Amino acid sequence: MRKLIGTSTGPVGAVFGWLVVSYGILALGTDSGEAADHQSRRLQMVVMQIEGRGVTDPAVRSAMRSIPRHRFVPEALQAWAYDDRPLPIGQGQTISQPFIVAVMTAAIRPNRGMKVLEVGTGSGYQAAVLAACVGEVYSIEVVPALGRQAELLLKQLGYRNIHVRIGDGYDGWPEQAPFDAVVLTAAPGRVPKPLLDQLRVGGRLVAPVGRGVQNLVVITKTEQGNLTKVIDAVQFVPMTGKAAKDH
Repeated sequence: MRKLIGTSTGPVGAVFGWLVVSYGILALGTDSGEAADHQSRRLQMVVMQIEGRGVTDPAVRSAMRSIPRHRFVPEALQAWAYDDRPLPIGQGQTISQPFIVAVMTAAIRPNRGMKVLEVGTGSGYQAAVLAACVGEVYSIEVVPALGRQAELLLKQLGYRNIHVRIGDGYDGWPEQAPFDAVVLTAAPGRVPKPLLDQLRVGGRLVAPVGRGVQNLVVITKTEQGNLTKVIDAVQFVPMTGKAAKDH
């Protein structure tokens, strides 16, 4: 079985963690222009890791060709930004490998009329990819430092359709519900009921679910109930807050 790597804190975190400790979360670059090598490696990433592995959604591929993933990682790690791996971003969290971001985004069947809830802003990269494919993104981050940093970067990059809130994503964002899709970037033991309640009928929720190695699932809400499809095995950091107590 193909193993997808999400926001794992395993071997990759161990290899690169010392860089984060040594260098910290440095300045995320300037707006004076993107180096040609970043652009070249980003295009190669899409061809080899995204298109080459079966992601066909044109909006997702277009978004990942244009979004500067290196801006979402610490400066000391930017040389690895377009590799097929997650990278640490501080606070014990990571940015998912590009392929898993593409798979999760494509799984909601994005279109410009959609309003999407993301639970786990992290670096902000998944939110940026979503925002390039849908109408509005509401993103919740439980770690204040990460949430503030991501919000600042997203504003610097010109995103006006991403709304960031600091807090526990377990309860969702009820005043903006219903959502056309919900994307979780951390793994609960089971999907929080409030998130399913805030999903409109016909909408899709994508999440890693379980402890340790999880199942990446797509849940479609119907009038008759919820239909669950397992995509593959993944390994994400666990969802904290209320989800950690919800067994």
